[in-house]
Amino acid sequence: MPISLRVAFGCFVATLLTFLTPLSAAPKNVVMIVADDLGRQLGCYGDSVARTPHIDALAAEGTRFEWAFCTTASCSPSRSVILSGLHNHANGQYGLQHATHNFSTRNFVKPLPLLLKEAGYRTCSIGKVHVQPEELYKFDRYANDGIAGGRNTVRMAENAGQFIRDNDQRPFFIYFCPTDPHRAQTGFANETDYPGVKKAVFDPAQIKVPHYLPDQPEVRQELAEYYASIARVDQGVGKLIDELTATGHRDDTLVLFLSDNGPPFPGAKTNLYDSGTRLPLIIRSPDQKQRGVVSQALVNWTDLAPTILEFTGAKAPAYPLHGKSLLAILDTPMSPDRDEIYQSHSFHEVTMYYPMRSIRTRKYHYILNLAHELPYPFASDLFDSPTWQGALKRKDSQYGSRSVEAYIHRPRVELYDVIADPQEVVNLAGRPEHAGPMAELQRRLQAWQKQTGDPWLIKYEHE
Repeated sequence: MPISLRVAFGCFVATLLTFLTPLSAAPKNVVMIVADDLGRQLGCYGDSVARTPHIDALAAEGTRFEWAFCTTASCSPSRSVILSGLHNHANGQYGLQHATHNFSTRNFVKPLPLLLKEAGYRTCSIGKVHVQPEELYKFDRYANDGIAGGRNTVRMAENAGQFIRDNDQRPFFIYFCPTDPHRAQTGFANETDYPGVKKAVFDPAQIKVPHYLPDQPEVRQELAEYYASIARVDQGVGKLIDELTATGHRDDTLVLFLSDNGPPFPGAKTNLYDSGTRLPLIIRSPDQKQRGVVSQALVNWTDLAPTILEFTGAKAPAYPLHGKSLLAILDTPMSPDRDEIYQSHSFHEVTMYYPMRSIRTRKYHYILNLAHELPYPFASDLFDSPTWQGALKRKDSQYGSRSVEAYIHRPRVELYDVIADPQEVVNLAGRPEHAGPMAELQRRLQAWQKQTGDPWLIKYEHE
Protein backbone atom coordinates (compact mmCIF):
# COMPACT_ATOMS: atom_id res chain seq x y z
CA MET A 1 0.00 0.00 0.00
CA PRO A 2 1.43 3.45 -0.87
CA ILE A 3 2.53 5.57 2.09
CA SER A 4 -0.14 8.22 1.38
CA LEU A 5 -2.90 5.61 1.49
CA ARG A 6 -1.52 4.09 4.69
CA VAL A 7 -1.52 7.51 6.34
CA ALA A 8 -5.06 8.23 5.17
CA PHE A 9 -6.27 4.84 6.36
CA GLY A 10 -4.63 5.39 9.76
CA CYS A 11 -6.36 8.73 10.16
CA PHE A 12 -9.71 7.16 9.21
CA VAL A 13 -9.27 4.40 11.81
CA ALA A 14 -8.31 6.89 14.53
CA THR A 15 -11.37 9.03 13.76
CA LEU A 16 -13.64 5.98 13.73
CA LEU A 17 -12.33 4.82 17.10
CA THR A 18 -13.01 8.24 18.55
CA PHE A 19 -16.69 7.94 17.64
CA LEU A 20 -16.97 4.30 18.68
CA THR A 21 -15.50 4.81 22.16
CA PRO A 22 -17.06 8.00 23.54
CA LEU A 23 -16.87 6.76 27.17
CA SER A 24 -13.09 6.66 27.06
CA ALA A 25 -13.09 10.43 26.44
CA ALA A 26 -15.39 11.16 29.38
CA PRO A 27 -13.79 13.30 32.09
CA LYS A 28 -12.32 11.47 35.06
CA ASN A 29 -12.00 14.26 37.59
CA VAL A 30 -10.79 13.81 41.17
CA VAL A 31 -11.40 15.83 44.32
CA MET A 32 -9.52 14.72 47.41
CA ILE A 33 -10.58 16.36 50.69
CA VAL A 34 -8.14 15.92 53.58
CA ALA A 35 -9.23 17.35 56.94
CA ASP A 36 -6.54 18.19 59.47
CA ASP A 37 -6.52 16.22 62.76
CA LEU A 38 -10.08 14.94 62.36
CA GLY A 39 -11.05 11.68 64.03
CA ARG A 40 -14.38 9.90 63.62
CA GLN A 41 -16.36 12.82 65.10
CA LEU A 42 -18.93 12.74 62.30
CA GLY A 43 -22.62 11.97 62.29
CA CYS A 44 -22.22 9.20 59.73
CA TYR A 45 -19.77 7.49 62.10
CA GLY A 46 -22.31 7.49 64.90
CA ASP A 47 -21.30 10.68 66.72
CA SER A 48 -24.52 12.22 68.04
CA VAL A 49 -22.86 15.53 68.97
CA ALA A 50 -21.28 16.35 65.60
CA ARG A 51 -23.09 18.59 63.10
CA THR A 52 -21.89 17.25 59.77
CA PRO A 53 -24.92 16.95 57.44
CA HIS A 54 -22.94 17.47 54.23
CA ILE A 55 -20.28 14.87 55.00
CA ASP A 56 -23.04 12.52 56.12
CA ALA A 57 -24.80 13.09 52.77
CA LEU A 58 -21.59 12.27 50.91
CA ALA A 59 -21.39 8.98 52.83
CA ALA A 60 -24.99 8.21 51.88
CA GLU A 61 -24.08 8.64 48.21
CA GLY A 62 -20.84 6.67 48.30
CA THR A 63 -18.97 4.15 50.44
CA ARG A 64 -18.07 4.73 54.06
CA PHE A 65 -15.15 2.66 55.31
CA GLU A 66 -15.67 1.50 58.89
CA TRP A 67 -12.09 0.27 59.36
CA ALA A 68 -9.88 2.89 57.70
CA PHE A 69 -6.49 3.84 59.13
CA CYS A 70 -3.74 6.32 58.49
CA THR A 71 -0.32 4.71 58.52
CA THR A 72 1.20 7.31 60.84
CA ALA A 73 -0.64 9.76 63.10
CA SER A 74 1.42 12.81 62.18
CA CYS A 75 0.60 15.49 59.60
CA SER A 76 3.50 15.61 57.12
CA PRO A 77 4.38 11.91 57.18
CA SER A 78 0.73 10.96 56.72
CA ARG A 79 0.21 13.40 53.87
CA SER A 80 3.30 12.06 52.13
CA VAL A 81 1.74 8.58 52.25
CA ILE A 82 -1.59 9.90 50.93
CA LEU A 83 0.08 11.54 47.95
CA SER A 84 2.76 8.94 47.20
CA GLY A 85 1.27 5.54 48.05
CA LEU A 86 4.48 4.72 49.98
CA HIS A 87 4.94 4.33 53.71
CA ASN A 88 6.84 7.29 55.10
CA HIS A 89 9.83 5.18 56.16
CA ALA A 90 10.25 4.42 52.45
CA ASN A 91 9.48 7.83 50.93
CA GLY A 92 11.74 9.67 53.40
CA GLN A 93 9.18 12.08 54.89
CA TYR A 94 9.91 10.81 58.42
CA GLY A 95 8.48 13.85 60.22
CA LEU A 96 7.14 17.37 59.87
CA GLN A 97 8.12 19.40 56.83
CA HIS A 98 8.02 22.93 58.20
CA ALA A 99 10.19 25.24 60.27
CA THR A 100 13.12 23.68 62.14
CA HIS A 101 11.92 20.11 61.53
CA ASN A 102 12.58 20.16 57.78
CA PHE A 103 11.94 16.50 56.92
CA SER A 104 11.71 15.93 53.18
CA THR A 105 10.49 13.32 50.71
CA ARG A 106 13.23 11.56 48.76
CA ASN A 107 13.79 12.68 45.18
CA PHE A 108 12.97 9.34 43.54
CA VAL A 109 9.32 9.62 44.60
CA LYS A 110 6.69 10.58 42.02
CA PRO A 111 3.60 11.76 43.93
CA LEU A 112 0.08 12.16 42.58
CA PRO A 113 0.41 15.77 41.35
CA LEU A 114 3.34 14.76 39.13
CA LEU A 115 1.77 11.52 37.88
CA LEU A 116 -1.56 13.17 37.09
CA LYS A 117 0.10 16.12 35.35
CA GLU A 118 1.97 13.64 33.14
CA ALA A 119 -1.40 12.02 32.37
CA GLY A 120 -2.82 15.32 31.10
CA TYR A 121 -4.49 16.59 34.25
CA ARG A 122 -4.60 20.16 35.51
CA THR A 123 -3.97 20.23 39.24
CA CYS A 124 -4.96 22.59 42.03
CA SER A 125 -4.03 22.73 45.70
CA ILE A 126 -6.24 24.65 48.13
CA GLY A 127 -5.14 24.87 51.75
CA LYS A 128 -2.55 22.79 53.53
CA VAL A 129 0.16 20.89 51.62
CA HIS A 130 2.76 20.36 54.38
CA VAL A 131 5.19 18.13 52.45
CA GLN A 132 8.38 18.91 50.57
CA PRO A 133 10.31 19.38 48.31
CA GLU A 134 7.93 21.63 46.43
CA GLU A 135 9.13 20.50 43.00
CA LEU A 136 7.98 16.93 43.72
CA TYR A 137 4.56 18.02 44.96
CA LYS A 138 4.14 20.85 42.46
CA PHE A 139 0.55 21.82 41.56
CA ASP A 140 -0.43 23.96 38.58
CA ARG A 141 -2.28 26.37 40.85
CA TYR A 142 -2.47 27.20 44.54
CA ALA A 143 -5.92 28.75 44.97
CA ASN A 144 -5.48 30.19 48.46
CA ASP A 145 -6.84 33.72 48.14
CA GLY A 146 -8.96 34.75 51.11
CA ILE A 147 -9.03 31.36 52.82
CA ALA A 148 -7.86 32.65 56.24
CA GLY A 149 -5.10 30.10 56.59
CA GLY A 150 -7.38 27.26 55.57
CA ARG A 151 -10.09 28.05 58.14
CA ASN A 152 -12.58 29.65 55.73
CA THR A 153 -13.65 26.42 54.08
CA VAL A 154 -16.51 28.06 52.19
CA ARG A 155 -14.09 30.45 50.47
CA MET A 156 -11.86 27.46 49.73
CA ALA A 157 -14.77 25.79 47.94
CA GLU A 158 -15.53 28.97 46.01
CA ASN A 159 -11.90 29.07 44.86
CA ALA A 160 -12.26 25.45 43.75
CA GLY A 161 -15.32 26.43 41.71
CA GLN A 162 -13.35 29.17 39.97
CA PHE A 163 -10.63 26.69 39.08
CA ILE A 164 -13.17 24.20 37.70
CA ARG A 165 -14.73 26.96 35.56
CA ASP A 166 -11.44 27.81 33.87
CA ASN A 167 -11.56 27.61 30.09
CA ASP A 168 -9.58 24.38 30.08
CA GLN A 169 -11.00 21.07 28.86
CA ARG A 170 -8.45 18.89 30.63
CA PRO A 171 -9.69 16.78 33.55
CA PHE A 172 -8.86 18.19 36.97
CA PHE A 173 -7.41 17.06 40.27
CA ILE A 174 -8.24 19.25 43.27
CA TYR A 175 -6.43 18.68 46.56
CA PHE A 176 -8.69 20.38 49.11
CA CYS A 177 -7.12 20.58 52.58
CA PRO A 178 -8.65 22.73 55.33
CA THR A 179 -6.58 23.52 58.41
CA ASP A 180 -9.63 22.67 60.54
CA PRO A 181 -9.94 21.05 63.01
CA HIS A 182 -6.21 21.39 63.85
CA ARG A 183 -5.34 23.44 66.92
CA ALA A 184 -4.54 27.11 66.45
CA GLN A 185 -1.94 28.87 68.60
CA THR A 186 -4.73 29.20 71.14
CA GLY A 187 -7.84 27.08 70.95
CA PHE A 188 -9.32 26.10 67.59
CA ALA A 189 -9.61 29.47 65.79
CA ASN A 190 -13.31 29.83 66.61
CA GLU A 191 -13.05 33.42 67.84
CA THR A 192 -12.81 34.71 64.24
CA ASP A 193 -15.75 35.32 61.89
CA TYR A 194 -15.24 33.76 58.47
CA PRO A 195 -17.36 35.24 55.65
CA GLY A 196 -19.88 32.70 54.40
CA VAL A 197 -19.31 30.33 57.33
CA LYS A 198 -21.95 29.95 60.03
CA LYS A 199 -20.44 29.79 63.49
CA ALA A 200 -21.34 26.67 65.47
CA VAL A 201 -21.41 26.60 69.25
CA PHE A 202 -21.41 23.42 71.33
CA ASP A 203 -22.31 22.96 74.98
CA PRO A 204 -19.43 21.36 76.89
CA ALA A 205 -21.94 19.63 79.16
CA GLN A 206 -23.35 17.71 76.17
CA ILE A 207 -19.98 16.47 74.94
CA LYS A 208 -19.18 12.76 75.11
CA VAL A 209 -15.61 12.46 76.34
CA PRO A 210 -13.72 9.65 74.53
CA HIS A 211 -12.10 6.92 76.59
CA TYR A 212 -8.53 8.15 76.07
CA LEU A 213 -9.23 11.56 77.69
CA PRO A 214 -10.03 12.44 81.30
CA ASP A 215 -13.51 13.80 81.98
CA GLN A 216 -12.50 17.24 83.24
CA PRO A 217 -13.98 20.72 82.61
CA GLU A 218 -11.05 21.91 80.50
CA VAL A 219 -11.26 18.76 78.38
CA ARG A 220 -14.97 19.25 77.73
CA GLN A 221 -14.35 22.89 76.82
CA GLU A 222 -11.60 21.94 74.38
CA LEU A 223 -13.76 19.25 72.81
CA ALA A 224 -16.62 21.74 72.37
CA GLU A 225 -14.21 24.04 70.52
CA TYR A 226 -12.97 21.09 68.47
CA TYR A 227 -16.51 20.22 67.35
CA ALA A 228 -17.07 23.83 66.28
CA SER A 229 -14.00 23.61 64.06
CA ILE A 230 -15.28 20.34 62.58
CA ALA A 231 -18.54 22.09 61.67
CA ARG A 232 -16.54 24.47 59.47
CA VAL A 233 -15.05 21.52 57.58
CA ASP A 234 -18.56 20.24 56.92
CA GLN A 235 -19.75 23.56 55.51
CA GLY A 236 -16.81 23.64 53.14
CA VAL A 237 -17.58 20.11 51.95
CA GLY A 238 -21.19 21.10 51.30
CA LYS A 239 -20.17 24.15 49.28
CA LEU A 240 -17.60 22.13 47.33
CA ILE A 241 -20.21 19.54 46.32
CA ASP A 242 -22.49 22.43 45.30
CA GLU A 243 -19.71 23.74 43.05
CA LEU A 244 -19.31 20.35 41.41
CA THR A 245 -23.06 20.22 40.81
CA ALA A 246 -23.25 23.77 39.46
CA THR A 247 -20.43 23.12 36.98
CA GLY A 248 -21.93 19.82 35.77
CA HIS A 249 -19.18 17.68 37.31
CA ARG A 250 -21.02 15.94 40.14
CA ASP A 251 -21.36 12.77 38.07
CA ASP A 252 -17.90 12.58 36.52
CA THR A 253 -15.81 13.23 39.62
CA LEU A 254 -14.31 10.83 42.14
CA VAL A 255 -14.62 12.41 45.61
CA LEU A 256 -12.56 11.19 48.55
CA PHE A 257 -12.99 12.51 52.08
CA LEU A 258 -10.53 11.62 54.85
CA SER A 259 -8.24 12.99 57.55
CA ASP A 260 -4.48 12.95 57.89
CA ASN A 261 -4.44 11.71 61.51
CA GLY A 262 -6.49 11.53 64.68
CA PRO A 263 -7.67 14.26 67.08
CA PRO A 264 -5.12 16.79 68.41
CA PHE A 265 -5.11 15.52 71.99
CA PRO A 266 -2.55 13.48 73.93
CA GLY A 267 -3.66 9.88 73.62
CA ALA A 268 -4.69 10.22 69.95
CA LYS A 269 -2.49 12.19 67.54
CA THR A 270 1.09 10.84 67.16
CA ASN A 271 0.02 7.45 68.62
CA LEU A 272 -0.49 4.22 66.70
CA TYR A 273 -3.40 3.24 68.93
CA ASP A 274 -6.76 3.22 67.16
CA SER A 275 -7.56 6.54 68.85
CA GLY A 276 -4.86 8.15 66.71
CA THR A 277 -5.10 6.19 63.47
CA ARG A 278 -8.64 4.86 62.94
CA LEU A 279 -10.15 7.61 60.82
CA PRO A 280 -12.97 8.52 58.47
CA LEU A 281 -12.77 7.53 54.82
CA ILE A 282 -15.61 8.18 52.40
CA ILE A 283 -15.33 7.60 48.66
CA ARG A 284 -17.99 8.54 46.16
CA SER A 285 -17.34 7.24 42.66
CA PRO A 286 -19.51 8.08 39.63
CA ASP A 287 -19.09 4.45 38.57
CA GLN A 288 -20.57 2.93 41.73
CA LYS A 289 -23.59 0.68 41.36
CA GLN A 290 -24.46 0.72 45.06
CA ARG A 291 -24.84 3.80 47.23
CA GLY A 292 -24.63 4.15 50.98
CA VAL A 293 -22.32 1.16 51.31
CA VAL A 294 -20.59 0.59 54.65
CA SER A 295 -17.39 -1.31 53.95
CA GLN A 296 -15.88 -3.61 56.58
CA ALA A 297 -12.55 -3.89 54.74
CA LEU A 298 -9.38 -2.99 56.62
CA VAL A 299 -7.76 -0.27 54.49
CA ASN A 300 -5.13 2.39 54.98
CA TRP A 301 -3.75 5.49 53.31
CA THR A 302 -1.32 3.59 51.06
CA ASP A 303 -4.45 2.47 49.17
CA LEU A 304 -5.48 6.00 48.15
CA ALA A 305 -2.91 6.78 45.43
CA PRO A 306 -3.50 3.42 43.67
CA THR A 307 -7.26 4.14 43.79
CA ILE A 308 -6.84 7.50 42.08
CA LEU A 309 -4.39 6.14 39.53
CA GLU A 310 -6.78 3.36 38.55
CA PHE A 311 -9.74 5.74 38.30
CA THR A 312 -7.88 8.24 36.12
CA GLY A 313 -5.92 5.73 34.07
CA ALA A 314 -2.73 7.60 34.93
CA LYS A 315 0.48 5.61 34.72
CA ALA A 316 1.87 4.35 38.01
CA PRO A 317 5.52 5.02 38.91
CA ALA A 318 8.22 2.51 37.99
CA TYR A 319 8.56 1.28 41.59
CA PRO A 320 5.82 -0.73 43.36
CA LEU A 321 3.34 1.08 45.56
CA HIS A 322 2.52 -0.25 49.01
CA GLY A 323 -1.28 -0.33 48.73
CA LYS A 324 -3.92 -1.44 46.27
CA SER A 325 -6.87 0.30 44.68
CA LEU A 326 -10.20 0.40 46.50
CA LEU A 327 -12.36 0.87 43.40
CA ALA A 328 -13.22 -2.83 43.07
CA ILE A 329 -14.65 -3.02 46.60
CA LEU A 330 -16.79 0.14 46.67
CA ASP A 331 -19.97 -1.80 45.94
CA THR A 332 -19.60 -4.49 48.57
CA PRO A 333 -19.59 -4.38 52.40
CA MET A 334 -17.33 -7.39 52.82
CA SER A 335 -13.79 -7.87 51.50
CA PRO A 336 -12.30 -11.04 53.02
CA ASP A 337 -8.87 -10.46 51.47
CA ARG A 338 -8.42 -7.12 53.27
CA ASP A 339 -7.98 -8.20 56.87
CA GLU A 340 -4.72 -6.54 57.98
CA ILE A 341 -3.00 -3.17 57.80
CA TYR A 342 0.51 -1.97 58.66
CA GLN A 343 1.59 1.27 60.33
CA SER A 344 4.89 3.12 60.60
CA HIS A 345 5.75 6.14 62.72
CA SER A 346 9.24 7.56 63.34
CA PHE A 347 9.01 11.28 64.20
CA HIS A 348 6.53 14.08 64.58
CA GLU A 349 8.67 17.10 65.40
CA VAL A 350 12.40 16.52 64.89
CA THR A 351 12.89 16.26 68.66
CA MET A 352 10.22 13.55 68.91
CA TYR A 353 12.13 10.42 67.98
CA TYR A 354 9.97 7.42 68.82
CA PRO A 355 9.91 4.84 65.99
CA MET A 356 6.96 2.46 66.10
CA ARG A 357 5.88 -0.23 63.67
CA SER A 358 2.64 -2.15 63.91
CA ILE A 359 0.41 -4.72 62.31
CA ARG A 360 -3.32 -4.62 63.00
CA THR A 361 -5.67 -7.45 62.13
CA ARG A 362 -9.34 -7.86 62.93
CA LYS A 363 -8.45 -9.45 66.28
CA TYR A 364 -4.99 -8.21 67.28
CA HIS A 365 -2.94 -5.05 67.27
CA TYR A 366 0.80 -5.68 67.65
CA ILE A 367 2.97 -2.59 68.22
CA LEU A 368 6.77 -2.66 68.24
CA ASN A 369 8.28 0.33 70.09
CA LEU A 370 11.81 0.45 68.70
CA ALA A 371 13.06 3.10 71.16
CA HIS A 372 11.00 2.01 74.15
CA GLU A 373 13.63 3.04 76.69
CA LEU A 374 12.87 6.68 75.85
CA PRO A 375 9.86 8.40 77.42
CA TYR A 376 7.03 8.86 74.95
CA PRO A 377 7.45 12.38 73.48
CA PHE A 378 4.80 15.10 73.29
CA ALA A 379 4.07 17.31 70.31
CA SER A 380 4.48 20.91 71.49
CA ASP A 381 0.85 21.88 70.85
CA LEU A 382 -0.44 18.78 72.63
CA PHE A 383 1.82 19.35 75.63
CA ASP A 384 0.68 22.98 75.89
CA SER A 385 -3.00 22.11 75.60
CA PRO A 386 -5.28 22.85 78.57
CA THR A 387 -6.14 19.14 78.52
CA TRP A 388 -2.59 17.98 79.32
CA GLN A 389 -1.68 20.97 81.46
CA GLY A 390 -4.72 20.26 83.61
CA ALA A 391 -3.52 16.71 84.20
CA LEU A 392 -0.06 18.00 85.14
CA LYS A 393 -1.37 20.62 87.56
CA ARG A 394 -3.56 18.06 89.34
CA LYS A 395 -0.70 15.55 89.28
CA ASP A 396 -3.13 12.98 87.90
CA SER A 397 -2.00 9.37 87.90
CA GLN A 398 -4.74 8.36 85.46
CA TYR A 399 -5.28 9.88 82.02
CA GLY A 400 -8.51 8.55 80.56
CA SER A 401 -8.44 4.77 80.24
CA ARG A 402 -4.64 4.61 80.55
CA SER A 403 -2.39 5.49 83.46
CA VAL A 404 -0.01 8.40 82.96
CA GLU A 405 2.89 6.01 83.64
CA ALA A 406 1.70 3.56 80.97
CA TYR A 407 1.29 6.39 78.46
CA ILE A 408 4.74 7.89 78.95
CA HIS A 409 6.76 4.70 79.57
CA ARG A 410 5.97 1.92 77.12
CA PRO A 411 7.32 -1.60 76.75
CA ARG A 412 9.13 -2.78 73.65
CA VAL A 413 6.15 -4.86 72.55
CA GLU A 414 2.44 -4.22 72.93
CA LEU A 415 -0.22 -6.74 71.96
CA TYR A 416 -3.94 -6.04 72.25
CA ASP A 417 -7.00 -8.13 71.55
CA VAL A 418 -8.94 -5.31 69.88
CA ILE A 419 -12.19 -7.29 69.91
CA ALA A 420 -12.17 -7.96 73.66
CA ASP A 421 -10.25 -4.77 74.51
CA PRO A 422 -11.07 -2.03 71.96
CA GLN A 423 -9.54 0.64 74.21
CA GLU A 424 -6.16 -1.13 73.93
CA VAL A 425 -5.17 -1.02 77.60
CA VAL A 426 -4.57 -4.71 78.48
CA ASN A 427 -1.15 -5.62 77.08
CA LEU A 428 -1.11 -9.36 76.29
CA ALA A 429 2.55 -9.50 75.25
CA GLY A 430 4.39 -12.15 77.23
CA ARG A 431 1.30 -14.14 78.16
CA PRO A 432 1.81 -17.80 77.23
CA GLU A 433 -1.66 -18.25 75.76
CA HIS A 434 -0.92 -15.52 73.18
CA ALA A 435 2.63 -16.60 72.33
CA GLY A 436 1.63 -18.29 69.07
CA PRO A 437 -0.35 -15.39 67.58
CA MET A 438 2.30 -12.91 68.74
CA ALA A 439 5.12 -14.86 67.07
CA GLU A 440 3.17 -14.94 63.82
CA LEU A 441 2.46 -11.21 63.97
CA GLN A 442 6.14 -10.53 64.66
CA ARG A 443 7.11 -12.61 61.65
CA ARG A 444 4.65 -10.84 59.36
CA LEU A 445 5.65 -7.40 60.59
CA GLN A 446 9.36 -8.03 60.00
CA ALA A 447 8.65 -9.46 56.54
CA TRP A 448 6.67 -6.31 55.69
CA GLN A 449 9.51 -4.10 56.92
CA LYS A 450 11.88 -5.94 54.58
CA GLN A 451 9.45 -5.74 51.69
CA THR A 452 9.01 -1.97 52.10
CA GLY A 453 12.69 -1.17 52.68
CA ASP A 454 12.42 0.03 56.26
CA PRO A 455 15.78 1.54 57.39
CA TRP A 456 14.88 0.71 60.99
CA LEU A 457 15.36 -3.00 60.23
CA ILE A 458 18.91 -2.50 61.48
CA LYS A 459 17.59 -2.39 65.04
CA TYR A 460 16.84 -6.12 64.86
CA GLU A 461 20.57 -6.74 64.37
CA HIS A 462 22.17 -4.20 66.71
CA GLU A 463 19.85 -4.16 69.74
